[in-house]
Amino acid sequence: MFQKFAALLVVATLFCGPGLADEKAEQAIINAIETDYSRMLLTLEQSVNINSGTMNFAGVAQVGALYAKELDELGFKTDWIDGADFGRAGHLIASHGTKGPKILLIGHLDTVFAKTDDFQTFEPLNNERVKGPGITDMKGGDIIIIAALRALKAADVLDDVSIKIVMTGDEESSGRPLAKSKKALIDAAIWADIALGFEDGDGNIKTAVIARRGSVGWTLNVTGKAAHSSQIFTNDVGYGAVLEAARILDGYRQALSTMPNLSFNPGRIVGGTRIGKGDSANTGTAFGKSNVVAQTLKVTGGIRALSPEQLKEAQVKMQAITADNLLHTSAILTFDEGYPSMGPTEANKKLLGLYSAVSQSFGYGEVMAVNPRKAGAADISFTAGYVDAALDGLGLMGTGGHTKDETADMSTLKRNTTKAAVLIYRLSLGG
Repeated sequence: MFQKFAALLVVATLFCGPGLADEKAEQAIINAIETDYSRMLLTLEQSVNINSGTMNFAGVAQVGALYAKELDELGFKTDWIDGADFGRAGHLIASHGTKGPKILLIGHLDTVFAKTDDFQTFEPLNNERVKGPGITDMKGGDIIIIAALRALKAADVLDDVSIKIVMTGDEESSGRPLAKSKKALIDAAIWADIALGFEDGDGNIKTAVIARRGSVGWTLNVTGKAAHSSQIFTNDVGYGAVLEAARILDGYRQALSTMPNLSFNPGRIVGGTRIGKGDSANTGTAFGKSNVVAQTLKVTGGIRALSPEQLKEAQVKMQAITADNLLHTSAILTFDEGYPSMGPTEANKKLLGLYSAVSQSFGYGEVMAVNPRKAGAADISFTAGYVDAALDGLGLMGTGGHTKDETADMSTLKRNTTKAAVLIYRLSLGG
Protein backbone atom coordinates (compact mmCIF):
# COMPACT_ATOMS: atom_id res chain seq x y z
CA MET A 1 0.00 0.00 0.00
CA PHE A 2 2.76 2.42 0.92
CA GLN A 3 4.17 2.36 -2.64
CA LYS A 4 0.98 3.93 -4.00
CA PHE A 5 1.00 6.66 -1.37
CA ALA A 6 4.70 7.31 -1.97
CA ALA A 7 3.97 7.92 -5.64
CA LEU A 8 1.17 10.33 -4.73
CA LEU A 9 3.49 12.13 -2.35
CA VAL A 10 6.25 12.55 -4.94
CA VAL A 11 3.89 14.08 -7.47
CA ALA A 12 2.20 16.29 -4.88
CA THR A 13 5.56 17.55 -3.68
CA LEU A 14 6.74 18.34 -7.18
CA PHE A 15 3.61 20.38 -7.84
CA CYS A 16 4.05 22.47 -4.69
CA GLY A 17 6.32 24.84 -6.57
CA PRO A 18 5.37 28.04 -8.35
CA GLY A 19 3.75 26.49 -11.44
CA LEU A 20 1.19 28.84 -13.03
CA ALA A 21 -1.76 26.38 -13.00
CA ASP A 22 -0.97 25.42 -9.44
CA GLU A 23 -0.88 29.03 -8.27
CA LYS A 24 -4.17 29.85 -9.98
CA ALA A 25 -5.96 26.84 -8.51
CA GLU A 26 -4.68 27.47 -5.01
CA GLN A 27 -5.52 31.16 -5.19
CA ALA A 28 -9.03 30.20 -6.27
CA ILE A 29 -9.29 27.91 -3.25
CA ILE A 30 -8.18 30.72 -0.92
CA ASN A 31 -10.62 33.17 -2.49
CA ALA A 32 -13.49 30.71 -2.13
CA ILE A 33 -12.76 30.15 1.56
CA GLU A 34 -12.65 33.89 2.17
CA THR A 35 -15.97 34.38 0.37
CA ASP A 36 -17.53 31.45 2.19
CA TYR A 37 -16.46 32.44 5.69
CA SER A 38 -19.75 33.95 6.85
CA ARG A 39 -21.58 30.82 5.73
CA MET A 40 -19.10 28.67 7.64
CA LEU A 41 -19.77 30.66 10.80
CA LEU A 42 -23.53 30.44 10.37
CA THR A 43 -23.52 26.68 9.86
CA LEU A 44 -21.16 26.23 12.79
CA GLU A 45 -23.46 28.24 15.05
CA GLN A 46 -26.53 26.32 13.85
CA SER A 47 -24.91 22.95 14.50
CA VAL A 48 -23.51 23.90 17.93
CA ASN A 49 -26.95 25.08 18.99
CA ILE A 50 -28.41 21.64 18.22
CA ASN A 51 -27.82 19.38 21.19
CA SER A 52 -26.30 16.18 19.88
CA GLY A 53 -25.17 14.35 22.98
CA THR A 54 -24.49 10.78 21.91
CA MET A 55 -27.70 9.40 23.41
CA ASN A 56 -29.86 12.22 22.02
CA PHE A 57 -30.58 10.32 18.84
CA ALA A 58 -32.90 12.95 17.38
CA GLY A 59 -30.29 15.68 17.90
CA VAL A 60 -27.49 13.63 16.35
CA ALA A 61 -29.69 12.93 13.32
CA GLN A 62 -30.62 16.62 13.07
CA VAL A 63 -26.94 17.66 12.90
CA GLY A 64 -26.40 14.94 10.30
CA ALA A 65 -29.29 16.31 8.23
CA LEU A 66 -27.84 19.84 8.42
CA TYR A 67 -24.48 18.67 7.10
CA ALA A 68 -26.07 16.38 4.51
CA LYS A 69 -27.92 19.34 3.02
CA GLU A 70 -24.61 21.20 2.60
CA LEU A 71 -22.98 18.17 0.96
CA ASP A 72 -25.97 17.51 -1.29
CA GLU A 73 -25.54 21.02 -2.69
CA LEU A 74 -21.96 20.12 -3.62
CA GLY A 75 -23.11 17.10 -5.61
CA PHE A 76 -22.25 14.47 -3.02
CA LYS A 77 -24.33 11.34 -2.66
CA THR A 78 -25.36 11.26 1.00
CA ASP A 79 -26.78 8.39 3.04
CA TRP A 80 -27.87 7.94 6.64
CA ILE A 81 -26.94 4.62 8.23
CA ASP A 82 -29.41 3.86 11.00
CA GLY A 83 -27.76 2.89 14.28
CA ALA A 84 -30.45 0.64 15.73
CA ASP A 85 -28.22 -2.44 15.36
CA PHE A 86 -25.56 -0.90 17.61
CA GLY A 87 -27.68 1.17 19.98
CA ARG A 88 -26.90 4.64 18.62
CA ALA A 89 -28.45 7.24 16.31
CA GLY A 90 -26.45 6.38 13.19
CA HIS A 91 -23.84 7.77 10.81
CA LEU A 92 -23.75 10.21 7.89
CA ILE A 93 -21.95 8.86 4.80
CA ALA A 94 -21.18 10.93 1.69
CA SER A 95 -19.24 10.22 -1.48
CA HIS A 96 -18.15 12.05 -4.62
CA GLY A 97 -15.83 11.40 -7.54
CA THR A 98 -14.54 8.42 -9.49
CA LYS A 99 -10.95 9.38 -10.30
CA GLY A 100 -7.76 10.44 -8.59
CA PRO A 101 -6.60 9.29 -5.15
CA LYS A 102 -9.24 7.96 -2.76
CA ILE A 103 -9.38 10.11 0.35
CA LEU A 104 -11.49 9.41 3.43
CA LEU A 105 -12.50 12.42 5.55
CA ILE A 106 -13.58 11.62 9.12
CA GLY A 107 -15.79 13.64 11.44
CA HIS A 108 -18.39 12.95 14.10
CA LEU A 109 -21.81 14.38 14.91
CA ASP A 110 -22.15 13.62 18.61
CA THR A 111 -20.84 15.45 21.69
CA VAL A 112 -20.35 14.57 25.35
CA PHE A 113 -23.08 17.01 26.44
CA ALA A 114 -26.44 15.37 27.16
CA LYS A 115 -29.79 16.89 26.27
CA THR A 116 -30.31 17.77 29.96
CA ASP A 117 -26.94 19.54 30.31
CA ASP A 118 -27.05 23.27 31.02
CA PHE A 119 -24.24 23.92 28.48
CA GLN A 120 -26.16 24.20 25.22
CA THR A 121 -25.42 27.32 23.16
CA PHE A 122 -22.96 29.09 20.86
CA GLU A 123 -21.53 32.06 22.80
CA PRO A 124 -19.12 34.57 21.17
CA LEU A 125 -16.40 35.85 23.51
CA ASN A 126 -13.56 38.34 23.10
CA ASN A 127 -10.39 37.88 21.02
CA GLU A 128 -11.84 35.68 18.26
CA ARG A 129 -13.02 33.03 20.69
CA VAL A 130 -16.37 31.28 20.81
CA LYS A 131 -17.63 29.00 23.54
CA GLY A 132 -20.02 26.16 22.84
CA PRO A 133 -20.75 22.44 23.35
CA GLY A 134 -18.84 20.42 20.78
CA ILE A 135 -17.50 23.46 18.95
CA THR A 136 -13.99 22.01 18.78
CA ASP A 137 -14.88 18.36 19.43
CA MET A 138 -15.81 18.33 16.72
CA LYS A 139 -18.43 20.39 14.93
CA GLY A 140 -15.74 22.89 13.94
CA GLY A 141 -13.87 20.06 12.24
CA ASP A 142 -17.03 18.99 10.40
CA ILE A 143 -17.46 22.54 9.12
CA ILE A 144 -13.84 22.54 7.91
CA ILE A 145 -14.51 19.36 5.92
CA ILE A 146 -17.54 20.87 4.20
CA ALA A 147 -15.93 24.27 3.59
CA ALA A 148 -12.74 22.74 2.18
CA LEU A 149 -14.78 20.71 -0.29
CA ARG A 150 -16.86 23.75 -1.24
CA ALA A 151 -13.63 25.63 -1.96
CA LEU A 152 -12.31 22.78 -4.12
CA LYS A 153 -15.55 22.81 -6.09
CA ALA A 154 -15.39 26.59 -6.53
CA ALA A 155 -11.83 26.21 -7.84
CA ASP A 156 -13.06 23.52 -10.28
CA VAL A 157 -10.71 20.85 -8.91
CA LEU A 158 -13.09 18.73 -6.78
CA ASP A 159 -13.64 16.25 -9.61
CA ASP A 160 -9.92 15.39 -9.69
CA VAL A 161 -10.13 13.38 -6.47
CA SER A 162 -12.43 10.70 -5.04
CA ILE A 163 -13.83 11.61 -1.64
CA LYS A 164 -15.71 9.61 0.94
CA ILE A 165 -16.89 11.22 4.18
CA VAL A 166 -17.88 9.36 7.32
CA MET A 167 -19.34 11.42 10.17
CA THR A 168 -20.16 9.02 12.97
CA GLY A 169 -22.88 9.47 15.55
CA ASP A 170 -21.13 7.61 18.35
CA GLU A 171 -17.51 8.73 18.58
CA GLU A 172 -17.88 9.95 22.16
CA SER A 173 -19.57 6.73 23.32
CA SER A 174 -19.28 3.91 20.84
CA GLY A 175 -22.21 1.65 20.12
CA ARG A 176 -21.88 -2.08 20.63
CA PRO A 177 -20.86 -4.34 19.14
CA LEU A 178 -17.96 -2.39 17.65
CA ALA A 179 -18.05 -4.66 14.60
CA LYS A 180 -21.36 -3.03 13.70
CA SER A 181 -20.84 0.50 15.03
CA LYS A 182 -17.49 0.92 13.21
CA LYS A 183 -18.37 -1.02 10.05
CA ALA A 184 -18.99 2.12 7.98
CA LEU A 185 -15.60 3.52 8.96
CA ILE A 186 -13.76 0.30 8.25
CA ASP A 187 -15.51 -0.24 4.91
CA ALA A 188 -14.56 3.30 3.88
CA ALA A 189 -10.97 2.73 4.99
CA ILE A 190 -10.73 -0.45 2.92
CA TRP A 191 -11.80 1.65 -0.09
CA ALA A 192 -9.48 4.60 0.67
CA ASP A 193 -5.81 5.33 0.05
CA ILE A 194 -5.54 8.08 2.69
CA ALA A 195 -7.54 8.96 5.81
CA LEU A 196 -7.75 12.50 7.16
CA GLY A 197 -9.35 13.16 10.56
CA PHE A 198 -10.69 16.52 11.66
CA GLU A 199 -10.55 16.27 15.44
CA ASP A 200 -8.80 19.15 17.21
CA GLY A 201 -5.77 17.12 18.35
CA ASP A 202 -4.12 18.84 21.29
CA GLY A 203 -5.69 22.20 20.38
CA ASN A 204 -2.46 23.59 18.93
CA ILE A 205 -2.50 24.73 15.29
CA LYS A 206 1.22 23.98 15.11
CA THR A 207 0.62 20.26 15.57
CA ALA A 208 -1.19 17.35 13.90
CA VAL A 209 -1.66 13.72 14.87
CA ILE A 210 0.30 10.88 13.26
CA ALA A 211 -0.17 8.45 16.17
CA ARG A 212 -2.96 7.73 18.61
CA ARG A 213 -2.89 5.29 21.46
CA GLY A 214 -5.49 2.55 21.51
CA SER A 215 -7.95 2.53 24.40
CA VAL A 216 -9.26 -0.67 26.00
CA GLY A 217 -11.40 -1.12 29.11
CA TRP A 218 -10.65 -3.71 31.77
CA THR A 219 -12.46 -5.21 34.78
CA LEU A 220 -10.90 -6.80 37.85
CA ASN A 221 -13.07 -9.00 40.07
CA VAL A 222 -11.52 -10.00 43.41
CA THR A 223 -12.81 -12.48 45.98
CA GLY A 224 -11.72 -13.05 49.57
CA LYS A 225 -12.93 -15.16 52.51
CA ALA A 226 -15.53 -13.42 54.66
CA ALA A 227 -14.81 -13.61 58.38
CA HIS A 228 -14.59 -11.56 61.56
CA SER A 229 -11.87 -8.94 61.15
CA SER A 230 -10.06 -10.19 64.25
CA GLN A 231 -8.98 -13.23 62.24
CA ILE A 232 -7.54 -11.41 59.21
CA PHE A 233 -3.99 -12.48 58.21
CA THR A 234 -4.44 -15.94 59.83
CA ASN A 235 -3.97 -19.14 57.87
CA ASP A 236 -7.71 -19.82 58.05
CA VAL A 237 -8.89 -16.41 56.75
CA GLY A 238 -6.08 -14.82 54.76
CA TYR A 239 -6.13 -11.23 53.57
CA GLY A 240 -9.56 -10.44 52.12
CA ALA A 241 -10.65 -8.89 48.83
CA VAL A 242 -9.66 -5.28 49.57
CA LEU A 243 -6.03 -5.98 50.45
CA GLU A 244 -5.70 -8.37 47.51
CA ALA A 245 -7.04 -5.66 45.19
CA ALA A 246 -4.60 -3.15 46.68
CA ARG A 247 -1.71 -5.56 46.00
CA ILE A 248 -2.83 -6.11 42.42
CA LEU A 249 -3.36 -2.44 41.60
CA ASP A 250 -0.02 -1.43 43.05
CA GLY A 251 1.58 -4.24 41.08
CA TYR A 252 0.07 -2.83 37.92
CA ARG A 253 1.44 0.59 38.85
CA GLN A 254 4.95 -0.70 39.34
CA ALA A 255 4.95 -2.80 36.16
CA LEU A 256 3.26 -0.38 33.76
CA SER A 257 3.96 3.19 34.84
CA THR A 258 7.42 3.27 33.23
CA MET A 259 6.35 1.85 29.85
CA PRO A 260 6.73 4.70 27.28
CA ASN A 261 3.43 6.11 25.99
CA LEU A 262 1.39 3.59 27.98
CA SER A 263 -1.02 4.48 30.74
CA PHE A 264 -3.53 2.55 32.83
CA ASN A 265 -6.15 3.95 35.15
CA PRO A 266 -8.43 2.28 37.71
CA GLY A 267 -11.40 4.60 37.41
CA ARG A 268 -13.94 2.99 39.72
CA ILE A 269 -13.69 0.60 42.67
CA VAL A 270 -16.43 -0.86 44.86
CA GLY A 271 -16.02 -3.58 47.48
CA GLY A 272 -17.12 -5.04 50.80
CA THR A 273 -19.25 -7.89 52.08
CA ARG A 274 -21.41 -7.63 49.00
CA ILE A 275 -21.60 -5.33 45.98
CA GLY A 276 -24.26 -4.57 43.39
CA LYS A 277 -25.01 -2.51 40.32
CA GLY A 278 -25.94 1.14 40.62
CA ASP A 279 -28.39 3.21 38.62
CA SER A 280 -26.10 3.38 35.58
CA ALA A 281 -23.17 1.58 34.00
CA ASN A 282 -20.69 3.78 35.86
CA THR A 283 -22.09 3.43 39.38
CA GLY A 284 -22.17 0.66 41.98
CA THR A 285 -23.36 -0.17 45.49
CA ALA A 286 -21.56 -1.84 48.38
CA PHE A 287 -22.20 -3.04 51.90
CA GLY A 288 -19.34 -3.68 54.30
CA LYS A 289 -18.33 -3.22 57.94
CA SER A 290 -15.03 -2.37 59.55
CA ASN A 291 -15.14 -5.56 61.60
CA VAL A 292 -15.80 -7.89 58.63
CA VAL A 293 -13.15 -9.07 56.16
CA ALA A 294 -14.25 -7.97 52.69
CA GLN A 295 -15.48 -10.81 50.52
CA THR A 296 -15.84 -9.20 47.09
CA LEU A 297 -14.52 -6.23 45.13
CA LYS A 298 -14.72 -4.91 41.58
CA VAL A 299 -12.48 -2.43 39.77
CA THR A 300 -13.08 -1.00 36.29
CA GLY A 301 -10.56 1.01 34.36
CA GLY A 302 -8.86 1.67 31.06
CA ILE A 303 -5.50 1.14 29.43
CA ARG A 304 -3.96 3.06 26.51
CA ALA A 305 -1.10 1.76 24.37
CA LEU A 306 0.68 2.98 21.25
CA SER A 307 0.73 -0.39 19.46
CA PRO A 308 -0.95 -3.80 19.62
CA GLU A 309 2.39 -5.27 20.71
CA GLN A 310 2.69 -2.85 23.62
CA LEU A 311 -0.89 -3.56 24.69
CA LYS A 312 -0.24 -7.30 24.60
CA GLU A 313 2.92 -6.89 26.68
CA ALA A 314 1.01 -4.89 29.29
CA GLN A 315 -1.85 -7.40 29.37
CA VAL A 316 0.55 -10.28 29.96
CA LYS A 317 2.16 -8.42 32.86
CA MET A 318 -1.23 -7.56 34.35
CA GLN A 319 -2.47 -11.14 34.15
CA ALA A 320 0.67 -12.45 35.87
CA ILE A 321 0.25 -9.96 38.72
CA THR A 322 -3.45 -10.80 39.01
CA ALA A 323 -2.75 -14.53 39.30
CA ASP A 324 -0.18 -14.31 42.12
CA ASN A 325 -2.87 -14.27 44.80
CA LEU A 326 -2.60 -13.69 48.51
CA LEU A 327 -3.84 -16.44 50.84
CA HIS A 328 -7.55 -17.31 50.47
CA THR A 329 -8.12 -14.78 47.67
CA SER A 330 -8.68 -15.07 43.94
CA ALA A 331 -8.94 -12.56 41.11
CA ILE A 332 -10.05 -12.50 37.49
CA LEU A 333 -8.97 -9.77 35.02
CA THR A 334 -10.87 -9.33 31.76
CA PHE A 335 -10.43 -6.88 28.88
CA ASP A 336 -13.18 -5.31 26.77
CA GLU A 337 -13.14 -4.56 23.07
CA GLY A 338 -11.90 -1.03 22.45
CA TYR A 339 -10.19 1.42 20.15
CA PRO A 340 -7.16 0.13 18.23
CA SER A 341 -3.94 2.11 18.15
CA MET A 342 -2.77 4.26 15.24
CA GLY A 343 0.97 3.80 15.00
CA PRO A 344 3.45 6.53 13.93
CA THR A 345 4.24 4.95 10.54
CA GLU A 346 6.69 6.35 8.01
CA ALA A 347 3.80 7.02 5.64
CA ASN A 348 1.99 9.03 8.32
CA LYS A 349 5.15 11.05 8.91
CA LYS A 350 5.47 11.78 5.18
CA LEU A 351 1.82 12.86 4.98
CA LEU A 352 2.44 15.19 7.92
CA GLY A 353 5.44 16.56 6.01
CA LEU A 354 3.24 17.42 3.04
CA TYR A 355 0.66 19.04 5.31
CA SER A 356 3.41 21.03 7.00
CA ALA A 357 4.72 22.14 3.60
CA VAL A 358 1.23 23.42 2.74
CA SER A 359 1.12 25.32 6.03
CA GLN A 360 4.52 26.88 5.45
CA SER A 361 3.69 27.87 1.88
CA PHE A 362 0.93 30.13 3.24
CA GLY A 363 3.08 31.56 6.01
CA TYR A 364 1.35 29.61 8.79
CA GLY A 365 4.52 27.91 10.00
CA GLU A 366 5.69 24.33 10.40
CA VAL A 367 3.34 21.64 11.71
CA MET A 368 4.85 19.08 14.07
CA ALA A 369 3.58 15.73 15.34
CA VAL A 370 1.54 15.68 18.55
CA ASN A 371 3.00 13.76 21.46
CA PRO A 372 0.82 10.60 21.58
CA ARG A 373 0.33 11.12 25.33
CA LYS A 374 -1.62 14.30 24.47
CA ALA A 375 -3.92 12.69 21.89
CA GLY A 376 -6.86 10.58 23.02
CA ALA A 377 -8.61 7.80 21.15
CA ALA A 378 -10.52 8.73 17.99
CA ASP A 379 -12.40 7.18 15.10
CA ILE A 380 -9.43 7.44 12.72
CA SER A 381 -7.74 4.65 14.69
CA PHE A 382 -10.24 2.16 13.26
CA THR A 383 -9.10 3.09 9.74
CA ALA A 384 -5.33 3.29 10.21
CA GLY A 385 -4.69 -0.39 9.57
CA TYR A 386 -6.37 -0.27 6.17
CA VAL A 387 -5.12 2.94 4.51
CA ASP A 388 -1.70 3.80 3.13
CA ALA A 389 -1.39 6.85 5.39
CA ALA A 390 -3.44 8.65 8.04
CA LEU A 391 -3.34 12.12 9.59
CA ASP A 392 -5.62 13.58 12.25
CA GLY A 393 -5.96 16.77 14.28
CA LEU A 394 -6.87 18.97 11.29
CA GLY A 395 -9.93 20.55 12.86
CA LEU A 396 -10.87 23.76 14.64
CA MET A 397 -8.48 24.42 17.51
CA GLY A 398 -9.31 25.53 21.02
CA THR A 399 -9.32 24.63 24.69
CA GLY A 400 -11.55 23.03 27.32
CA GLY A 401 -12.81 20.08 25.31
CA HIS A 402 -15.35 17.86 27.11
CA THR A 403 -15.96 20.61 29.68
CA LYS A 404 -18.33 23.54 30.02
CA ASP A 405 -15.41 25.77 29.04
CA GLU A 406 -15.02 24.27 25.55
CA THR A 407 -13.86 27.28 23.54
CA ALA A 408 -12.74 27.61 19.92
CA ASP A 409 -9.95 29.81 18.64
CA MET A 410 -11.76 31.14 15.58
CA SER A 411 -8.53 32.47 14.07
CA THR A 412 -7.75 28.84 13.18
CA LEU A 413 -10.94 28.22 11.20
CA LYS A 414 -9.90 29.76 7.87
CA ARG A 415 -6.29 28.68 8.25
CA ASN A 416 -7.07 25.02 8.82
CA THR A 417 -9.74 25.04 6.11
CA THR A 418 -7.16 26.43 3.67
CA LYS A 419 -4.56 23.86 4.71
CA ALA A 420 -6.99 20.96 4.37
CA ALA A 421 -8.31 22.06 1.00
CA VAL A 422 -4.86 22.65 -0.48
CA LEU A 423 -3.56 19.37 0.96
CA ILE A 424 -6.36 17.49 -0.81
CA TYR A 425 -5.69 19.46 -4.01
CA ARG A 426 -1.97 18.68 -3.96
CA LEU A 427 -2.69 15.01 -3.32
CA SER A 428 -5.04 15.01 -6.29
CA LEU A 429 -2.17 16.00 -8.57
CA GLY A 430 -0.76 12.50 -8.13
CA GLY A 431 -3.98 10.84 -9.23
